[in-house]
Amino acid sequence: MDDHSPLRMFAKIDGKLSREEIQHRVRDLGPWFHNLEFSGVQTAPDHFLGDYPRVKWRRFAHSIPNDLSGKTVLDIGCNGGFYAIEMKRRGAQRVVGIDFDDNYLAQARFAAEMCGTEIELKKLSVYDVASLGEKFDIVLFMGVFYHLRHPLLALDLIRDHVAKDLFIFQSMQRGSNEVERLRDDYLFWEEEIFEQAGFPCLYFIEKSYSSDPTNWWIPNRACSEALLRSAGFIIHDNPEPEVYVCRCTEAPRGNGLEQGSRHG
Repeated sequence: MDDHSPLRMFAKIDGKLSREEIQHRVRDLGPWFHNLEFSGVQTAPDHFLGDYPRVKWRRFAHSIPNDLSGKTVLDIGCNGGFYAIEMKRRGAQRVVGIDFDDNYLAQARFAAEMCGTEIELKKLSVYDVASLGEKFDIVLFMGVFYHLRHPLLALDLIRDHVAKDLFIFQSMQRGSNEVERLRDDYLFWEEEIFEQAGFPCLYFIEKSYSSDPTNWWIPNRACSEALLRSAGFIIHDNPEPEVYVCRCTEAPRGNGLEQGSRHG
C-alpha cells in the first residue's frame, strides 16, 4: 500500500474481542504513549504523566466546539489516536490523522476500530502536509513541536497549506512563564533585553532531554506565543498552560525574512 494512501477505519461490533484478546493486541502494539481504555483494558496504565492525554484534554476540551458537525479535522502527529477519536465523538464529518511512526499508526487503527469510529490515517510528517492538497476547519498540533529539528518551518507549512480556521497548538514549555511587553524594534546596542525573563527563548537540546533524543527545541511561554504570531496565528485562548487555541490571520513573516538576509 502506498504510504500516502488513507487507511479507512471502521467499527467492530462491541464485545467481538474478549478481554484477553484485547490485552494481547494492546501488548503486541506497545509501548503506548496514549493511555486509552477498551473494555476495561488500559493501553498505558503506568504512564509517567498519569492518565495521559485525557488528563490534559479535560483542561482544554471546553475550548473546542462540542458540535463539530460538517467540520473537517486534521490531527498532526496523531500518535495512538486519542484526539482524532475525540473529534469524531463530537461529530466531525471527516478526521484525518497523520504520523510518521508506523507503530503509532497501527495503534491508532486499532483504537479507532475498538471505539467504533471512522478516521483516515496517513503516514506523513508535518513537513509533508502540503501533499494533502486541502485545508481543514480544525488542525490539531499536539505534542509535536518540540520534537522537530525545524519547528518554525513546520508552523509556516501548517499555516500556508492546511489550516483554514481553528488551530490547536500544544508544546512542552520550560523556563519563565513571564511574557515581556516588547517594542517592535531595538537598537543594536540594547543587549539587556535578552536578559529579561519574559523575552521569547527557544532552548536547544543538543543530545537528549527526559531520555528522549527527539526533544530538540523547547520554548518558554513568551516564545510559544511569539512563534504562533509570527507564523500567522491569532491566539484566542490559553485554557491550559501549554495549549493555545488560535485562528488564522495574515502572516507577517516576509519582512522579517528580508531583514534577516540583509543583516545576516
